[in-house]
Amino acid sequence: MTRRKKKFSELSKRSRVVIRIGAAGQLVVQAAALWDLSRRPADQVRGAKKAWVVASSVNYLGPIAYFVWGRDVRR
Repeated sequence: MTRRKKKFSELSKRSRVVIRIGAAGQLVVQAAALWDLSRRPADQVRGAKKAWVVASSVNYLGPIAYFVWGRDVRR
């Protein structure tokens, strides 16, 4: 027996709110990473800036990885 996927409009109000908050949080974290990348000199980024731009599109993991490992804050 297979279950059909629910449409967004069929989800409970609480589920829709949680999904919207998660999506907004993802956009904020990604925007912050991209903003930082655009302003930070290449010699202060570990690895290629283009690679971090691509990595930042991977849900929360990419932007968080950039802030943890991608920036060279010792300079």
